[in-house]
Amino acid sequence: MLDKKKKDRIIAKYKTHESDTGSPEVQIAILSAEVKELTEHLKTHKKDFSSRRGLIKKVAQRRRLLHYLQRENPESYEGIIRGLHIKKRAEHTLAPEDETAVSEEHALPAPEAEESEA
Repeated sequence: MLDKKKKDRIIAKYKTHESDTGSPEVQIAILSAEVKELTEHLKTHKKDFSSRRGLIKKVAQRRRLLHYLQRENPESYEGIIRGLHIKKRAEHTLAPEDETAVSEEHALPAPEAEESEA
């Protein structure tokens, strides 16, 4: 867990206004520092599964906040991932010509007309 001095330094660096402590930028920066600390802890304590679970929860929370920030304020998102050296989120969009290929590939076969025996 981060001590108060480290947390205050992070808040001072990433705050968006004077009394800011809870903006997405600050939350992402704090979570990134906690992730870094937990990662170092788990390198020496490989069987500490409760800390591993906490790490996974923090990474997931940071990912959700990054997704929100990318959607709401792309400029700030770019700045925060550069500043914290975080990998960019993978884009899941397809080009228009690729969408038809995928939809045809995964389309169900057309039902064949049943021939009636008369």
